[in-house]
Amino acid sequence: MDRIKNTFEICEQENRKAVIAYVTAGCPDLETTESLILKLIEAGADIIELGVPFSDPTADGPVIQEASQLALENGTTLEQILQVAANVRKKSDNPIILFTYYNVLLANGLDETAAKCAEIGIDGMLIVDLPFEHTAELTPTLRKHGLSLISLIAPTTPPERAAAIAEAAEGFIYCITSKGVTGGQTGFAAGIDDNLRSVRETATVPVAAGFGIDSAEKAAALAPNCDGIVIGSAIMRCILKADEVQKGIASAAANINKIAEALKQN
Repeated sequence: MDRIKNTFEICEQENRKAVIAYVTAGCPDLETTESLILKLIEAGADIIELGVPFSDPTADGPVIQEASQLALENGTTLEQILQVAANVRKKSDNPIILFTYYNVLLANGLDETAAKCAEIGIDGMLIVDLPFEHTAELTPTLRKHGLSLISLIAPTTPPERAAAIAEAAEGFIYCITSKGVTGGQTGFAAGIDDNLRSVRETATVPVAAGFGIDSAEKAAALAPNCDGIVIGSAIMRCILKADEVQKGIASAAANINKIAEALKQN
């Protein structure tokens, strides 16, 4: 069963955009991660990006960096993160994407990790530091285990390269909406609407927009030109700032619910 494809098809049938929620695994602990994911799904998240903390991130803003550092200090491992995914899968059929780095996969074994992900019920991987030109090294392994490789396209990606990425994409395409890091407050890149429309015209899979989207208003502004909205830093900011974990989870879920409601109108 292709959970990613089915999810976007359901969203289209219901005349709404998909809500994709990113969570840094292990921040502040794995128990919180599992509870947070289930609450976000309950609040309206359609797809979960489960972030593997990494010591040398390439595009993470200060919020995700802080969340990742805390998770690493707590000793969070890939094995533990996969167990969280397994626990969530027992309670939810929503797609789960493993958001990770290539070195993490190499260190744990590409085939072994892909096989474990498939066994658990993870649907795909988004590998932040894997250039498009090198995806051939990994794609056969993921396909063997029925996993989709989620592609990234940035505002600075040349049109010809963006078209090539879009044509080869699986699952969905993650279109970055700003030239800064995640959680940035500087606004969207100039011409982002045109960029999203251009990618959608070429792509054979849905297109999601992410980076710096922290409110229902921002999500709604981008929604007409994409199929889904990615929320990440806004979720983890709630967790990091809360004086009690449950308050942070409730705050993050409330924000996701507002965004989900706004995306029903686009």
